[in-house]
Amino acid sequence: MTLILLPTLFDRIRIVLIATSHPGNIGAAARAMKTMGFERLVLVEPKSYPNVDATARASGADDVLANAVVCDSLEQALTGCHYVFGLSARERTIPWPQMSPCECAQYSADHSEAEIALVFGREHSGLTNGELEACHYHVQIDANPNYPSLNLAAAVQIMCYELRLAGAEGVVKGDVLPAPVEELERFFEHLEQVMIDVEFLNPEQPGHIARRLRRLFLKAQPEKQDINILRGVLSAVQKRLRSNT
Repeated sequence: MTLILLPTLFDRIRIVLIATSHPGNIGAAARAMKTMGFERLVLVEPKSYPNVDATARASGADDVLANAVVCDSLEQALTGCHYVFGLSARERTIPWPQMSPCECAQYSADHSEAEIALVFGREHSGLTNGELEACHYHVQIDANPNYPSLNLAAAVQIMCYELRLAGAEGVVKGDVLPAPVEELERFFEHLEQVMIDVEFLNPEQPGHIARRLRRLFLKAQPEKQDINILRGVLSAVQKRLRSNT
């Protein structure tokens, strides 16, 4: 009998920081991660990195900083992920599916073969609508409603602590994984183009339609084969349109 070792929760989680303005916050986040056993740090367009302030604030988590991956875009940072959670204190005009930190952690632990990203935004403005729309779920840390803004490293610490607790439960499930986010993005681009082709969508004023459809498919969590079928349908529509012109 061959023994198959599944990756642990600590191996499958990447912490993604977008456009962090102060390098000290990167170091503090690295320290928060390492104290809870997480080491996969991904930085999207940091304002200043590497930097001595990051190393100083890491307080010994130098290995997390040394192995950090720096990316030019969020899309690049999420390559290969099956589930993406966006951390944001702000409500949105079109509400995104929500989870609490505890629910997010347990969901991550339960899906034992999934590659998972937790995405944190800028210190002063958080995640843009477009960045949150790249996430399956919106996670809000319960805080004082009159002052809900957490320090970046504190938010990372809370989430890593919840993940550590959930990982200690040792829950293992067989997974049917959803399509990776990069394949979903190609599908969304294809869908939008077909909607433009059939004049259902005005490319100059897409409104909320594209956003709501994105939310619908992210909630459905289609598998790779599902995406292949859907894109096959879209390609057939485009073929018929070309034959009628």
